[in-house]
Amino acid sequence: MSIQPVKPEGVSTEVWQAMLTATPVEARRLIRTGTFAAPTSGLCPGYAQANLIVLPKEQAYDFLLFAQRNPKPCPLLEVTETGAREATICASDCDIATDFPKYRIYEHGELVAEVTDVADYWRDDLVSFVIGCSFSFESELVEAGIEMRHNTMGRNVSMYLTGVDCLPAGSMSGKMVMSMRPIPYDQVVQAVQISGAIPKVHGAPMHIGNPEAIGVHDLAHPEFGDPVDIREGEVPVFWACGVTPQSIVMSSKPAFAITHAPGCMLITDTKNIDLKE
Repeated sequence: MSIQPVKPEGVSTEVWQAMLTATPVEARRLIRTGTFAAPTSGLCPGYAQANLIVLPKEQAYDFLLFAQRNPKPCPLLEVTETGAREATICASDCDIATDFPKYRIYEHGELVAEVTDVADYWRDDLVSFVIGCSFSFESELVEAGIEMRHNTMGRNVSMYLTGVDCLPAGSMSGKMVMSMRPIPYDQVVQAVQISGAIPKVHGAPMHIGNPEAIGVHDLAHPEFGDPVDIREGEVPVFWACGVTPQSIVMSSKPAFAITHAPGCMLITDTKNIDLKE
């Protein structure tokens, strides 16, 4: 089964068709030139996508320790040298400052800008953390006949700030963000098995069922992304999400941070099959 994702609002048909047929390196070049600036779910199926947080060197060790203590929301795919803009392990011809469709700039925990290029914000003391993303396993769920509702509705995935505490590390602490996908009851086990085989892109779900149990009180109003329809016979399934570092930034309030905009990921050259255990 293969269901082509619906074109996001604001993207021209020509650009969307180019992205649907692009290789990862072609997709990054379209993003780098500003041609495409929208969520990346459903693009380059079979290739891992990635989240981002960039911090000054003085906070980098604390975040590295945080990621090691919280591997479900923060599975590290790559950590750069201080000041480096190039990803060298998960992708080639990859500029971290230009190859995400949208970025967010935080100062003292406050969101101050959303931009399509952070070259003007770059500093020699910055360290980048490239983090696995659940968009990576979606193509395998679709191939197994499991609908990704946000794709078929032309929306960003629903992401919720939960009441689940992450394990703190140094100056870093806060609540976990989880992405939600409605899954038919009879496909939940299969969804768990498929995603669980790829722990480096968040792996198996954190929670299935009652949102109140994880501190989510209104599925119609996600803190990040868009709401999606949940139909009769479906259950909300929650995966750890790489937007969690943005929750940590808002809670811990480092002086400066760059992140991706939720849903707007780096498309890497790394194949999902190479991340499986």
